[in-house]
Amino acid sequence: MEAQRSETEVRLEVNRCIRTISTSRDAVEVVASLRTLAGYLPDGPHARASASEREEFDRAHYTMVLKVLVGGLHADWRQRLTSAEHTELWGAFFLQGPPDQALLVIMDCIGTIGQSSGQDKMVDILELYLQNGRVGALLWSRCQGPGSPDSPQLRETLLGRMVSLPDLMANRLYPHNRPLFLSAQYYSLLAQEFKFALDKTCKALKDGQDCSLRFVAQLLGKTCVQGHSEHLFKDLVPHLSASTRSDMVWQRVCWRLMEDIPDRWMESVVTGLVQVVTGPAALARILGNLVVKNKKSQFVLTHKLLLLQYKYETCVLRTLLGYLAQDRERRPLLIQVLRALCQAWSSSSSVRHTPVEQQLYLSRALLLCVSLLSEAELQELRAELMQCMLGGMQCHLDSNVVRIRRIGMVVGECLSSRLNTQEARLKFEYEQDEETKELVSMMDPFPPEDAVLTDSDDELTPYDMSDDREMTKSAPPRYIRDCLEGLIFSEDPTRVELSLQAAEGLVRKNPSAAREVSVELTKVLLHLEDKYSTPSFLALRQAAMVALAVVDSIPVAEYLTTEFYSVNYSLRQRMDILEVLALSAQELSKPIAEQGRPSLPPSAAVTLVDPQSVPSNWRQVVEQRIQSKTRRFGKSGAPAPVTATPNRYASVAGFFFFPLLQSYDRPQVTFDLLGSDHLVLGRLVHTLGLLMHLAVNAPVATQMGRSLLDFVWAIRYHTDQVVRQGVLFSVCAVFLSMPGQCLLAELSDHLLETRAWLADVAEGDADADCRTLAMQALVLLDKSLRTQLEPSALDLKS
Repeated sequence: MEAQRSETEVRLEVNRCIRTISTSRDAVEVVASLRTLAGYLPDGPHARASASEREEFDRAHYTMVLKVLVGGLHADWRQRLTSAEHTELWGAFFLQGPPDQALLVIMDCIGTIGQSSGQDKMVDILELYLQNGRVGALLWSRCQGPGSPDSPQLRETLLGRMVSLPDLMANRLYPHNRPLFLSAQYYSLLAQEFKFALDKTCKALKDGQDCSLRFVAQLLGKTCVQGHSEHLFKDLVPHLSASTRSDMVWQRVCWRLMEDIPDRWMESVVTGLVQVVTGPAALARILGNLVVKNKKSQFVLTHKLLLLQYKYETCVLRTLLGYLAQDRERRPLLIQVLRALCQAWSSSSSVRHTPVEQQLYLSRALLLCVSLLSEAELQELRAELMQCMLGGMQCHLDSNVVRIRRIGMVVGECLSSRLNTQEARLKFEYEQDEETKELVSMMDPFPPEDAVLTDSDDELTPYDMSDDREMTKSAPPRYIRDCLEGLIFSEDPTRVELSLQAAEGLVRKNPSAAREVSVELTKVLLHLEDKYSTPSFLALRQAAMVALAVVDSIPVAEYLTTEFYSVNYSLRQRMDILEVLALSAQELSKPIAEQGRPSLPPSAAVTLVDPQSVPSNWRQVVEQRIQSKTRRFGKSGAPAPVTATPNRYASVAGFFFFPLLQSYDRPQVTFDLLGSDHLVLGRLVHTLGLLMHLAVNAPVATQMGRSLLDFVWAIRYHTDQVVRQGVLFSVCAVFLSMPGQCLLAELSDHLLETRAWLADVAEGDADADCRTLAMQALVLLDKSLRTQLEPSALDLKS
């Protein structure tokens, strides 16, 4: 009965005070009522209530009191309070009572009232609420006891207000938001409050008190799912890592915190955590065996982060895979991951339809997994790894993309080294770069968690030997025929090198003499082998053949285009032919010098194509051409008129172009362009597109465009991405170079189908470059059609 009487007395007294504050105009009566209510607060000069009375006040009356105080924001009695009385009898109610109820009332008030002095006052109260650690008190109040008895609706509302506070305040206070409510500052403060609540929880557990982390886990999950894990974990994870290093209670608290996160938010928490935590040991101390117990986290850590996404750095992969390898219960998942990575890496469909960046990501993960295997596991999985290595290398080496081929070589070498410790190992020749070095480093042992990297002390300045010249016994040839004889008959490596170095200069210096032996010298250069490992052999040979094709264009072009489809040529030689034709056509397309005779630029003016890569300068060509045809508004001044100038390519374009289209569909014993040799097909299509682009305004451009469209239309759905890129590049080149009226006539029967195909590629192709080129082609097609249709419409209107 005493407890019941106490509840009744509290209720009567509180209701009497609320009526006075709401209705009375006497400031003295209101202040007296405020002092009476302040007696139920835990701290302050007026605190007088017992624990049971204060508990009853908090449970049944606190929220109502706050609403009454908020309703009196503009009352006369509040204006008469001194600063000390205002803090003691008004602000203290928001900062000393139950923190969850106070936060909800404050946020609801700010969200409902407009810009006014009352809103400013509530914003001040919210700032004090955050600065005085009331969020930490709220979290700790939710941790005490076995669980919170409130309703799910109230809990979701509270979580929503806490997580979305920066967004809510930005919407209400724009453009006068306060620094504390900005995302970076607020979530950093929230991380500090997480630390406070978890510290209190650990101490309570050590004292034998029951605690619940469900609300804290839900707040953590909801914060991460809304995209704020970076700000939160930046301050929180280092504290968790340090606290769990030697304290088992802290480890158990972290494990339970992660286990209590709802499944719908688990992915965001785990993904954010693995990106911030430093090392697999720290991740293991925070997560424990969550990956074994929780299916959602297992899917994210063993499948999604490794096979479906590829944006993470190598350190994230090391942390994730090292975490799986550190515990006996988690180690079977490492084997499961390895098998999935092997299947993906050795899949020909995956190699063809996934970006190069994802292939590199898969390769890094695969090598890291293999490096973590024990000897017993390695022997058990030897057959599967061998099958993965052979099948995967075949798929990668068949690709037209140089980076993918290089990835296959590096991974093959690393797997071979790991599988065959005593036997012969695979060894490929490829260009070393940062990408290949990083792949090889995946096989290195994992660094210890606390390792400190030291600077290299090998900082000696190398001696400058750039002006040194090697003494040679042979003299360079002075005539083109001497150069030809040196390349054909000489067995002296020095003479061959000097002849090769002098060939381009002699051809350009004396064009008339070069025309006498142009085809013969081109044949010798095309078949020349690097028997003596001559420095810059490929570049020198290519530059000489380009010079010959420029000086004596028709005979050399006829010879090269004929030999392209001949038997007994390697794929490398056929690609050399295409590169020479492209580079020489580019040089010929430059304007003729004003003196009336062709200008023969030096070799430095010729852009040499790396024989080991697909030429990328076609992208710049298309971009520059599109920019030149794009109309821009708002620029002051009229552009300078462009003067049409002749070039040497227009008259010989057909000799470069049409022979390459004659025999592409005739497979030979050693050459199947539409079959397995899609590497050469991709280069051929790119070359034809470049030759088409360079023939702009040439008389033969219309015929070239018609033939090129017929050719690429048949291979527009090729499975190889480089071939599809070449097709789209060629289509762009036709749209840019072919006269508009001829283009409209050519596409009249297939216009809708062409637009639909380009739209499909722009929207759904797996390769980003193909999507970009398709968009450019659509823009060019629409511009050309508008240009041709608008005059017709104007004529009809007139």
